[in-house]
Amino acid sequence: MTDLLDLALGGLALGAVYALVALGFVIVFRASGVLNFAHGSLLLLGGYLTAVLHGPLGFAGALAAAVLATALTAGAVDRLLLRGDGTEPGTAHVRTIATLGVDLLLATELTRRIGGDLLTLGDPWGDAVTTLGPVTVADSRLAALAVSAVAIGAVFALFRLTPWGLSLRAAAEDTEAAALMGIRLARVRTLAWCLAGALAALAAVFLAAFPAPGLERTTGQIALKAFPAAVLGGMASPGGALAGSALIGLTEALVAGYQTQLHVLGEGFADVAPYAAMVLVLLVRPTGLFGVKGAVRV
Repeated sequence: MTDLLDLALGGLALGAVYALVALGFVIVFRASGVLNFAHGSLLLLGGYLTAVLHGPLGFAGALAAAVLATALTAGAVDRLLLRGDGTEPGTAHVRTIATLGVDLLLATELTRRIGGDLLTLGDPWGDAVTTLGPVTVADSRLAALAVSAVAIGAVFALFRLTPWGLSLRAAAEDTEAAALMGIRLARVRTLAWCLAGALAALAAVFLAAFPAPGLERTTGQIALKAFPAAVLGGMASPGGALAGSALIGLTEALVAGYQTQLHVLGEGFADVAPYAAMVLVLLVRPTGLFGVKGAVRV
């Protein structure tokens, strides 16, 4: 039972970090209809900047600088490469393909810079652990739960309480109607990209923290595990992204913890368990857990 509690708490903490990444996917998709395949490279950029800046700036200063720089980079990608207001027919598919090119360029340069090194981000938690009754959990996992809760709460407050959030929800419902009502779609979309980039940089800290060995050139690929979480919840549902992330985090942690009992599924099944969970759910709910079928006029 103690092992189960350890795995469950670790899975929830991992799911909380995945939720930061999955929210980025959802926010960009709601704002522009684009599946941002450069999200993993933006995450790696945020982690790399934190790693190289924490010496001169300290951890807090490096993290703030990395979050800002990654947000601005994401906004620049939208402004320079994905320009337009998003109302043009068929452009979402072209922009999605363009993000693959952005991902290739960013990942190649960051991989060249990181090489085979393991970079530390200077986080204050280190390898410390805390005992909560029968459960022992890494301090980095507790920090991930707390920081993710605050960040996610702030994002939902932006959705509900700010003019930008109202504009984003209006644009997600009907892009053409929102444009006719005077909503500046390009600005809404760019701010959505900036927010997604900031969340990715924040998630990088916890994906590279203990028990992970540090930031490496493949860390950005972990973001792809958050993609099933976004799909599971429904790509247009922020709440669904949270539910999907919790499910994916728990699935990965439990499968990894009970790998010996699940050896019949093959070694390393934990790495593909998020995608297997996504497929199983989509077989029953093709639109995701919180997705809805849209009416199309023909």
